Amino acid sequence: MSAPGPDTTHAHFNLPARLLHWTMAAMILVMLFVGIGMVSSISVRPVLVDLHRPLGIAILLLACARLFNRLRHPPPALPADLPRWQAFAAHASHWLLYALMFAMPLVGWGMLSAGAYPVVMWSGVSLPPIAPHDPVVYAVLRTAHTWLALLLFATVLMHLAAALYHAWVRRDGVFPTMARGEDRAASGPDASRDIVAGKPELSNRV
Repeated sequence: MSAPGPDTTHAHFNLPARLLHWTMAAMILVMLFVGIGMVSSISVRPVLVDLHRPLGIAILLLACARLFNRLRHPPPALPADLPRWQAFAAHASHWLLYALMFAMPLVGWGMLSAGAYPVVMWSGVSLPPIAPHDPVVYAVLRTAHTWLALLLFATVLMHLAAALYHAWVRRDGVFPTMARGEDRAASGPDASRDIVAGKPELSNRV
């Protein structure tokens, strides 16, 4: 007899998911602007580099915690009346965000390792290298890090646009499930569209 599948009947993200989401959102925005500052200002670059490295590793660790929590506590289902292409886009974009939250710090760590640069967290504490010292590998990873940063920036903008669309246009109760953890069924008159009895769910969000 197979084990029952995960419970997806709840209507909001749990507290750890909401705390991790908003904490990481702030950290990723800071990281993006720190990255811009690193390439645009020589005078503040040393200070920003000292912030960039530990912040990137912190994002990596929180991404691990967030993925673990997501696997143990599946997120609310998307509204049953959401167009199928939008449900697919939401599902794909969230997994892309997860991939980037893991890839960006690891590629950056590998890039520094390949360039023989110490990955200093704070005074006296450095991470071990994860890639061999190789100028070619360094150049490849540096280019990859730049393109991944641009992709992350674009994905964050799309995620923000989708959140505002649900909050201001559809008003379907999706935004409050992460913003305040409200029960979608009690979020307002439009909530009657959120869960259609007997209609199969289209997708789970991440």
